[in-house]
Amino acid sequence: MKASIIVPVYNERETVGKVLDRLAALPIEKEIIVVEDPSTDGTREYLERLAKKGEFKAVFRPEKRGKGAAIRTGLAEATGQVVVIQDADLEYTPEEIPQLLVPFEKGEARAVYGSRFRGRIEGMSGASRVANRVLTFVANLLFGVGITDEATCYKAVETELLRSLDLRCERFEFCPEVTAKLGRRGIKIVELPISYRARTGEEGKKISWRDGFEALYTLLRYRIKE
Repeated sequence: MKASIIVPVYNERETVGKVLDRLAALPIEKEIIVVEDPSTDGTREYLERLAKKGEFKAVFRPEKRGKGAAIRTGLAEATGQVVVIQDADLEYTPEEIPQLLVPFEKGEARAVYGSRFRGRIEGMSGASRVANRVLTFVANLLFGVGITDEATCYKAVETELLRSLDLRCERFEFCPEVTAKLGRRGIKIVELPISYRARTGEEGKKISWRDGFEALYTLLRYRIKE
C-alpha cells in the first residue's frame, strides 16, 4: 500500500529538513508531497535546494493561505491509496506513521487518527488540554465519532474518500471539517496511540485560541449544513 504523506510548510526552516529526512527513511511505500506557503525565514529557498535531489515533490504556492489550503493542494497531487498528514515541526514522530497504515492493510479502516491522549504527551499546556478535550467532546456529541483526539495532526484517510469530502478548509479548520464530514457519513474512525511533544510559541507554534473557536464553529456549521 502506497501512502501519500502531505507536509504543509510555513516558516519551519529549523525543523523541516529533519522531518523530511525521517520521512524518507520510513520502510514503507510512499511519496512525500511538500506544500509550502511563502515563508519569511528562508524555508522556501532551503526547500528549493532540497527538492533538486528528487526525494520529494514540492509545490510552492504563490500566496499564503494556510494549512488547510495547503493540504487540499497536496491532495490534488496524491497518487497513493492513503493520505497521511505530517506537520513540518517535530511535535509528532514520523516513525509512528507505519503503524497508522496497518488497519488499512488489514481492511479494517478507511480513516485512522493517531491519538495523543491514548499515547504519550509532553509539554502540552493546561489550556491546550482543555481546548482539545472540549473540541473532542463536541465532535463526539454532534457526530457520534467516538474518538479521544479530534485535533490530532496524524490523520490518515483513504485518498479517494478524502477527495470525496469536498474539503473547503483554508487554515486549521481542516481537522474539524474532516472529522465532521466523516461523522456525517457514518465512517468509523479508528484511533491508535501516538507520542507528542508540544512546542511553545517561542519555538514557532502557530495555532492560537482563535483557531480553537474557529474549530468549534466549523463543527457546529457542518452539523446543521445539508
